[in-house]
Amino acid sequence: MPYEPISVFDIFKIGVGPSSSHTLGPWRAGQAFIRSLDRKGILKDLEHLRVLLYGSLAKTGKGHGTDIAIQLGLAGYDPVGIDTSTIPSVVERIQKEKTLAPGLPVTFDPSEDIEFLVKESLPYHPNALSFLADFHTHEPIAETYYSIGGGFIEQEKGAFAEKKTVQLPFPIDTAGNLLHWCMKTGLTIHEVVMENELVWREEAEVKKQLSNIWRVMKECIYKGCHSEGVLPGGLQVNRRASALNKKLLKGKKYSDYQGWVEAIKSGGRDFQYILDWVSCFALAVNEENASFGKVVTAPTNGAAGVIPAVLQYFISFTDGFTEEKIISFLLTAAEIGSIFKKGATLSAAMGGCQAEIGVSSAMAAGALTESMGGTQRQALMAAEIAMEHHLGLTCDPIGGLVQVPCIERNTMGAIKAITASQLALQSMPDFAKVSLDAVIRTMWDTALDMNSKYKETSDGGLAIQVPLSLPEC
Repeated sequence: MPYEPISVFDIFKIGVGPSSSHTLGPWRAGQAFIRSLDRKGILKDLEHLRVLLYGSLAKTGKGHGTDIAIQLGLAGYDPVGIDTSTIPSVVERIQKEKTLAPGLPVTFDPSEDIEFLVKESLPYHPNALSFLADFHTHEPIAETYYSIGGGFIEQEKGAFAEKKTVQLPFPIDTAGNLLHWCMKTGLTIHEVVMENELVWREEAEVKKQLSNIWRVMKECIYKGCHSEGVLPGGLQVNRRASALNKKLLKGKKYSDYQGWVEAIKSGGRDFQYILDWVSCFALAVNEENASFGKVVTAPTNGAAGVIPAVLQYFISFTDGFTEEKIISFLLTAAEIGSIFKKGATLSAAMGGCQAEIGVSSAMAAGALTESMGGTQRQALMAAEIAMEHHLGLTCDPIGGLVQVPCIERNTMGAIKAITASQLALQSMPDFAKVSLDAVIRTMWDTALDMNSKYKETSDGGLAIQVPLSLPEC
């Protein structure tokens, strides 16, 4: 396989829900296309612009907000910094004025200029979109982008070649590589990952950015646990995290996140109590994700609730937690995610939900195990166990929305991660029959064999068993 250095911040990205591949990726593609025109000095001459969506992006794009994301990207908004409360008004303005942004002369009517080609696919990847641009004084331009999962995008014909390839001190493409470096140096997983990360930025900056990643995660949990109502999209799914939060706290008073955590801790460590809270944490994140809220791709938006839920469990219910371990937890989780990306995929349109919930569960299991004092081998064993029991998981969103079964699947992924970690901590990895690399290869083989109707197309599974009348899906 080609050498591919991946930063922690390639895996963990701050963005907007509901989907990393169908929302964040197309958003980034729109930004990239406009930047490319600007670099060529022809943006001011843009006369007409069309966007063509293929494959999974076409079939479930409406439910995933792909058209909205494209408009925001083309209009110059950034998913990291945008105030999500302004999204409806921005979209309304574009639709009303038929123009993307002040200073961008092209007229743009989303209802006509974004086309969903549900019967067409491009061979490289199911998530494809093309931008077709006409100019006053320039030849037409067509650029095709692929949203390959986890918010990563690639441009056809390798136009992203300007991305610099760096040489890491500890090159890692497989779990075997990672274990080799740990054994050779005596470093923990997160220490090896930090050494690699220093190629891109100073240690203080790495820690600062990871702290910001956790800030967004915990704000998402907290907001989701205190927001009521019905999720958008027409499926009429009620938010559940807020009601569960109130039920579990039994009237305890608090005014901020830290007070909330203390109120949670005061309830004890009964098994059912902990189980309910882990589910609540995961539900909260993915209800926010489904509402175009600010989330962290971990490694995808559809699976954004697993790692925050497990990390919040570690903070709230274990004796091993210290503030410093938040950084190490995220470093370890990110490396496991990058190994899955290199050896398989993070895209549900390519591999089914095993590529999203399965990978996030493996990331969380390995990170939790190391944080709880497990060895490097036990951490990798935990990641393997978590994925092994997600193999073959299909992606069949009802109505093309990242709601059913996606939101509940995050609770399952979080619980499985904790269980996998406990199993690994009580086991001898030397006697394990299946390695992490073997399960990654198996996941990829399973993805290749999986029928396309179970890969984020809403053409099979639960998506066709529940009768709906959603015109946009």
